[in-house]
Amino acid sequence: MIKRRGAAILKGAVHGPAMTYGLITACCLLFVIGPVSGLNTEYGTGDAILSAQSDYFTRWGVVPKELTAGRPHTLLTPLTALFVHGSWLHLLGNMLFLYVFGAMAEEGMGRLEFALFYLAAGYLALLGYAVAHADSDQTLVGASGAISAVLGAFLRLFPRARVTSIFPFLLFLPLRFPAWMVLVFWFALQWLAIRSAPPGPGVAYLAHLIGFGLGFLYAWARFRGADRVKRRKPVKPAGPAATEGESQP
Repeated sequence: MIKRRGAAILKGAVHGPAMTYGLITACCLLFVIGPVSGLNTEYGTGDAILSAQSDYFTRWGVVPKELTAGRPHTLLTPLTALFVHGSWLHLLGNMLFLYVFGAMAEEGMGRLEFALFYLAAGYLALLGYAVAHADSDQTLVGASGAISAVLGAFLRLFPRARVTSIFPFLLFLPLRFPAWMVLVFWFALQWLAIRSAPPGPGVAYLAHLIGFGLGFLYAWARFRGADRVKRRKPVKPAGPAATEGESQP
């Protein structure tokens, strides 16, 4: 996680990344009151809650076959799907990455620009996935496309930021690497996964790649006249090395 020291911590508490925190709050709140969390008893139990979950995903998620058919009621689903998650693990993994990388990206872009960037990149990432899978009737939900865009922008804006990562295959030892190394490694994992992923429900790796590419290109074009975004203090990011999106049955 990103740690700020001394006055930077105090200043961050007063002038923190409001949009990042707002997006996290919105996603968590909508998940808790929805049928997937299992906390809202209004949806019942057993078959009733399973039916409610299916209807929920179909209503607010992206169904590529319907979206690419140009049906008016589906045009906003790449936006609404950004606030829908398929499980607790899906939600927490995405929100962790948004918390770790979103704060500095928002600081570099500014609040309003960051919010518009997040929503637009997320929309286009899911739209791109739908176009590539135009015959699919599997619903797609999650903020992964937008968060992948944040990762891409972070790579352009803060390539030398130090990221403390924990890798299971290294016995969970915390190791520090430059952000560019971690994020390029993450991108390579997504690329390898998309080539080996079986058809059907699962992780929407293509949406990750599209989002990441959009984020990097946007930050490159937007800040290409600047020598990266300068931070006031050295930072020490830390966190896991991958994010996930989810395609629901």
